[in-house]
Amino acid sequence: MNYSLALYEKAIPAGKPFEELFDITKRCGFDRLEISIDESDWRLERLDWPTEKVVALGAEARNAGTPITTLCLSGHRKYPFGSHDPAVRKKSLEIMYKAVDFAAGLGVRIIQLAGYDVYYETGDEQTRAWFLENLKKGVSYAASCGIILAFETMETPFMDTVEKSMAYVTAVNSPWLGVYPDIGNLKNAAVLYHGDVVEDLKKGEGHLFAMHLKETKPGLYRDMNFGDPSGHTEYVPCIQEALRQGIRMFTGEFWYHDGQDYEKIITDSAAFLRAKIEQAAAESGIEE
Repeated sequence: MNYSLALYEKAIPAGKPFEELFDITKRCGFDRLEISIDESDWRLERLDWPTEKVVALGAEARNAGTPITTLCLSGHRKYPFGSHDPAVRKKSLEIMYKAVDFAAGLGVRIIQLAGYDVYYETGDEQTRAWFLENLKKGVSYAASCGIILAFETMETPFMDTVEKSMAYVTAVNSPWLGVYPDIGNLKNAAVLYHGDVVEDLKKGEGHLFAMHLKETKPGLYRDMNFGDPSGHTEYVPCIQEALRQGIRMFTGEFWYHDGQDYEKIITDSAAFLRAKIEQAAAESGIEE
């Protein structure tokens, strides 16, 4: 079956040169690297790189056999679209526009947006209105560059389900905005709301572009290894639904921690996730 499996950049210790990131990604069993632009200054500074440097990095990634085709943009957690502070809202749009340009230079097809109106503030009707207003501006700019924006389903009530994400996808009504769900987060939301993850994924049909695969358990949204006995992510049913909807791009989302044998963990994670994807395909009779 045709599919690609990306490694989340933060599974590798920070500070390593990209050449080493590409080598680890390929050698440990992943097809591509998902780059992160988070709220840290040093990662946000990547958005100010000259175009020539960005284009060269994209070419280096492709030549290494580990293209960068998705970008996780969580910098909006610090600079959200819906902030009460107009200076922060202005910064949020600057980040969005720069991220689109950065993605275009790298060869990224999909920017995963953090589904927060605000994070370090209290949300209200006004933050939601500003979020939608600035989201529309971001989508318009992304559309002009041929870059898809897709919401990650998060750990806060604002956008922790596909159904909630789709309310904004519908409001914007653009083929350049959709959902890039995190099935670990979705499982935690399903427990909270007594819902069903697969049924929630169905509510995004036609608008899901890729899928984050992550281990979670009730109340814990990150920092777990795949296959942890206490984890409850429903990999096979969720991947089956993704495949049914035409999704073929998956990313293993996990994090490096000091002292870990990270190459072993990355290698084991690739094997675990490929087994789940291939099981889902086999049980669904999908061969293409």
